[in-house]
Amino acid sequence: MTKREETVHAAIQVRDLAYCPYSKHAVGAAVLGEDDKIYSACNVENASYGLTICAERNAIGTMLSNGCKKWKMIAVASPKGAFPCGACLQVLQEFASENAAVILVDSDRKISTFSLSELLPHPFSP
Repeated sequence: MTKREETVHAAIQVRDLAYCPYSKHAVGAAVLGEDDKIYSACNVENASYGLTICAERNAIGTMLSNGCKKWKMIAVASPKGAFPCGACLQVLQEFASENAAVILVDSDRKISTFSLSELLPHPFSP
């Protein structure tokens, strides 16, 4: 299995662990770090919706807490292959390696691939 296939598989698997009793929108994300390790996480909702943690940001936090500072690929598995939200894209930008790839996977395992710069062409920069 290639690293791309492993990363997609990890995102699909962790999606089933999502805590989403309010939206019923389970999302799993798996980040391939520059260290070639895969870090995965799911979305975690909260009754106070603003406190919800998206799978993508959760996966980046997992990567960082394991000592890896940059990612080169992320797979995001959701029912309809949804794009990451703006907040997630900005966090992904902060820790992205050059030519970082974003892979979206829907429930039928249809895959779409984008560069991070396609999804966030003008990131915030202080």
